[in-house]
Amino acid sequence: MRDLLERLGLRPDLNLGGFDGQWLASGPRVEVISPIDGKPIATVQQITPDEYDRIARRAHEAFLTWRMIPAPKRGEIVRQIGDALRAKKNDLGALVTLEMGKIAAEGQGEVQEMIDICDFACGLSRQLYGLTMHSERPRHRMYEQWHPLGVVGIISAFNFPVAVWAWNAALAAVCGDSSLWKPSHKTPLTAIASTKIAEKVCRANDVDPAIFSLAFGAGREVGEKMLADPRVPLVSATGSCRMGARVAEVVGRRYGRTILELGGNNAIIVTPHADLNLATRAIVFGAVGTAGQRCTSTRRIIVHSSVKEELVKRLIRAYETVRIGDPRKAETLMGPLVSHQAVTDMQNAIRHLKEQGGTVLYGGETLSGPDHPGGHYVKPCIALARNDYAIVQEETFAPILYVIEYGEGTKARRHEGTKGGAGMPGGTGVLGGTGVPPVTHSDLVAEIRAAIALQNGVPQGLSSAIFSHHVIEVEEFLAHSGSDCGIANVNIGTSGAEIGGAFGGEKTTGGGRESGSDSWKQYMRRQTNTINWSTDLPLAQGIKFGE
Repeated sequence: MRDLLERLGLRPDLNLGGFDGQWLASGPRVEVISPIDGKPIATVQQITPDEYDRIARRAHEAFLTWRMIPAPKRGEIVRQIGDALRAKKNDLGALVTLEMGKIAAEGQGEVQEMIDICDFACGLSRQLYGLTMHSERPRHRMYEQWHPLGVVGIISAFNFPVAVWAWNAALAAVCGDSSLWKPSHKTPLTAIASTKIAEKVCRANDVDPAIFSLAFGAGREVGEKMLADPRVPLVSATGSCRMGARVAEVVGRRYGRTILELGGNNAIIVTPHADLNLATRAIVFGAVGTAGQRCTSTRRIIVHSSVKEELVKRLIRAYETVRIGDPRKAETLMGPLVSHQAVTDMQNAIRHLKEQGGTVLYGGETLSGPDHPGGHYVKPCIALARNDYAIVQEETFAPILYVIEYGEGTKARRHEGTKGGAGMPGGTGVLGGTGVPPVTHSDLVAEIRAAIALQNGVPQGLSSAIFSHHVIEVEEFLAHSGSDCGIANVNIGTSGAEIGGAFGGEKTTGGGRESGSDSWKQYMRRQTNTINWSTDLPLAQGIKFGE
C-alpha cells in the first residue's frame, strides 16, 4: 500500500487537502479508513474557511488567464491529462478500490471513464459552435456565441470519487473555466492523487495549475462557503436529494447556476416478452455492482405476474453465486459497503420493509469472519414489496432489490395461451381450444402503461429500463407518456452509462446533466450579437421612434 501511495504522489502519513497552485491546509486532520478491512490508509489535513477564500481567489485569477487561451489549446492540455491518466490507470484504479471499496474491475473502469471524457472534451474543444440567424433588419447580422463562465464548483460523492470530477472538470476546462473541487469526506486521497496528475500536466505546459483547484474540508464550513460564493457562478453537485435541495436553495438565492445529480430509485420493467437470461444478468449487475452504491443501481424490478416466479428463481440462483469479499481479488464480484453507517442504514431499511408488509426472499444479513473483516460486508437482498411502501419510495444506498408485481389480471390467460402454442398477445379467437380468451392489444397496452406508472411512481427520476422484444411495449416505454427518467434503456440495465450521452435525471434527481452530448453549454454563457453594417438605424418590429 505504501508503494501505491508513493507512486501517486501521496504520503502514508500526512497529505494536505488544499491546492491553489500550491499545496496547503492547516485545519483538522482526517484519518482515511479503507472499507475493505477497516484499517487506516493515510491522514489528510482539511483546509480552513480562510484557506478556502485563498483557494477560490486563486481559482478565479487562473480563470481570467485561462479563458483567453484558444479553446483547441485548452483541449490539448485536457488531452495530455487523459494520457497522464492512462499511465496511472492501474494505480489510480487500485486506490479507488482501496479507499472506496469497489471491486478492481470497477475501479479500473472508473479511471477509464476519466480517460474517455478527456478524449471527448479534447474533440469538443473544436466544436463550441454558435448559431447565425437572419435579421429582419437590412444590413444587419445576428449570431450567438458562447463565452467561458468562470469558476465551476464541483461537489463529488464517495461512490464515484474521481469520475464525477473528470466529467465536470474536463468539460469546464475546454470551455475556458477553472474548477474548484470539494471531494467526499470519505475519499479525499483519490482527489489529491487526481489533482496531482492534472498539476503535473499544467506545469509541463507552463499553465497555471490553479485551474484545477482542490478544497477538502468540512461541508458546514467549506461547502457552505462555496455555495454562497459569487466567484463560483456554477456549482455541480452529486449526492443525496437532501443535499441537493440545500445546494439549490443557497446557490439560487444568489442567482447562481447548478447542475444537480442526486438520488435514483431505478426500476427495470420485465414483461412477458423479455429474454429472461438477458434480464437476469442485467439485474444482478445493476443491483449488486458497487454493492448497490451507484446512483443508477437497480432498486426495483417491476415484473409481470406470468414471469415473476421464474425470474425470482433465476435471481436467487444468481445471487447465490455472487462472491463477496476483498474487492482487490479478481474473483470478487461484490465488495464492502463504504462505512458502518451504510450497513446500519441497510439493516434499518430491511426492518422497515418487513414492518410495512414486505417479505425478504434472499439475503440481507451482515457478514463477518476472516473473509469479511471490518464489519462492512453484507449479503445482497431480494425482497417482495409494493411500490407504495414508504421504504420503497426512498433510495437506500445498499444492495436491496424490491420485486414488484404487475399484470395479475391476465396471468391465467397468458398461461393458457402459452399452453395452446400461442404465447404472443394480439390474436383473435380462442387459443389452443381452452376456452380462455386471448390477451388482446388493449390488454397489452393497459398492462404496460400500468407498469410504467409504477416505475414513474417514485419521487426520483434518474435511470430506467425495460426488457421486452415486443415493439408496442418498448415504444410505450419510450414515448412522451412513458418513462419520466433522464435515462431510459431497452434490453440493457439501469447502470453503466457511457460518457457520450448526457447523464442525469428529472424530479428530485435534480434535472442536471453531466458528461457528454451538449452538456458543455452549461459551463458557458450564451451571448446574442447583432451587428449593423449599414448607415441607417432601423428598429426591430418596424418600430418608428422620433421620425
